[in-house]
Amino acid sequence: MSGHHISSAKFLWGVGIVLLVLTFITVAVTWIEIPSPWNVVVAIAIAVVKAAVVAMFFMNLWWDTKFNILLLVMSIIFFMILVGITLLDTLYRTDPIPSF
Repeated sequence: MSGHHISSAKFLWGVGIVLLVLTFITVAVTWIEIPSPWNVVVAIAIAVVKAAVVAMFFMNLWWDTKFNILLLVMSIIFFMILVGITLLDTLYRTDPIPSF
């Protein structure tokens, strides 16, 4: 680590309140009439923002070396590649029995 960073309780409470507000916004999106594919896109976008806030401030990546941020980003990209390869396999299969 490039040095120890100790967050104040006030800062952590602020981050917690931001996460709580984003959670309420995610729930509010389910009540708003958004067209079908976009409601999921909005909810996932809010979840990505919440995950970024948790990674940056609760996991202290904001104050850590850039190498650890690179490791996190590369692991997310690797996961997306593996999911993409799996989807390429499962999306283009023919059904063995057409009635199912």
